[in-house]
Amino acid sequence: MTQTALVLGAGGLTGAGWETGVLYGLAEAGVDLSTADLIVGSSAGSVVGALLGSGAFTPAELYEGRLDGAPGEPAARLGAGTILRYALAMLTSRTPEAYGRKLGRLALAAATVDAATRRETVARRLGPVARWPEGGRLLVTAVDALSGELTVYGPDSGVDLVDAVTASCAIPGLWPPAIVEGRRLIDGGVHSTANAHLAAGHDRVVVLAPNASGNGTIASPARQGAALAAAGARVEVVTPDAASRQAIGRGGLDPARREHAARAGRAQAAAHAPAVAALWAQ
Repeated sequence: MTQTALVLGAGGLTGAGWETGVLYGLAEAGVDLSTADLIVGSSAGSVVGALLGSGAFTPAELYEGRLDGAPGEPAARLGAGTILRYALAMLTSRTPEAYGRKLGRLALAAATVDAATRRETVARRLGPVARWPEGGRLLVTAVDALSGELTVYGPDSGVDLVDAVTASCAIPGLWPPAIVEGRRLIDGGVHSTANAHLAAGHDRVVVLAPNASGNGTIASPARQGAALAAAGARVEVVTPDAASRQAIGRGGLDPARREHAARAGRAQAAAHAPAVAALWAQ
């Protein structure tokens, strides 16, 4: 029996909007990715994955929810100094773990809102979804701030879903590290923007990655997709086209751009629907 996986990558508020737009656009074309046997969510993708995997929302409802301008969401941006530290950390790291440790130190030293306030914000994003989807089909990623190692949570982890998603969305230097079972955790997108390697063993994989970046240290979604394909999976990797990149903007943290990103994702889905439909129908 074939197994399907949906990978939802990191990308901030606008990246989440784009993902919901693509999901809805594909659903309009007859391809409902909410039926995936496994959903892997990192950062923004962890929020979308939890909402989609819960079964409480259809792709259409998720999309409509991104068109409200993100009321109550704080406007945020990484400062120039923080961005420079990101770049230096990348240039001086040979592994994702080394990069994670450096950004972990940045996160632990940064002055941010308190952890409880940040958790409340994430809980509002999840709304009525406070429990893991049934069937063990959702995985949420985070990175240990001290070791830099990728940490993966699922329903069998014993960790609260809101805590796991809060950790996955803890952008270093912007939001506080989340404390989960005594560990301090930062954004799952630090390890890679998609973490598509976690779909290994599944026959058909669709990757929606708002951030297509990668380099010699951090594997890009395309590189991870190619590795899955080399292992025998059928894979489609969808990243933003030019119109979607413009709609998403830089950083992905502007709530006012979320609606534009969602609409751009919906429009872009038409170009990918035939290939995704052929893959999903096997």
